[in-house]
Amino acid sequence: QVQLVESGGGLVQAGGSLRLSCEASGRTGSIIRMAWFRQAPGKEREFVAVLRWNGGSTYLSNSVKGRFTASRDNAKNTVYLQMNSLKPEDTAVYYCAADLSPSVFIRTSPNEYEYWGQGTQVTVSS
Repeated sequence: QVQLVESGGGLVQAGGSLRLSCEASGRTGSIIRMAWFRQAPGKEREFVAVLRWNGGSTYLSNSVKGRFTASRDNAKNTVYLQMNSLKPEDTAVYYCAADLSPSVFIRTSPNEYEYWGQGTQVTVSS
């Protein structure tokens, strides 16, 4: 089992920045990849970023590339999502997810992730 706890959401004006954190506990040694997803009201859960748990690889969706950065601190079992130049359309509940499957690195479907955090709300006002 892996437990994930997100933090760092809040209300910010357009153009502002937020940093989300996701701390993992439990079977962290078995994690292969961590990802960030978001879900706006009435919409499907959307892929944002994926990170290789052991290694430097990251991949971001085109909608956030150039504005968001994903990183990790393995010593703290924590991944981060630095969000800059935020737009109102970034408003959503943001979730982190973990996957233990030794498969291809880039997995963008929420169905491919086994463990999920509770989510943190990000609201960007115009």
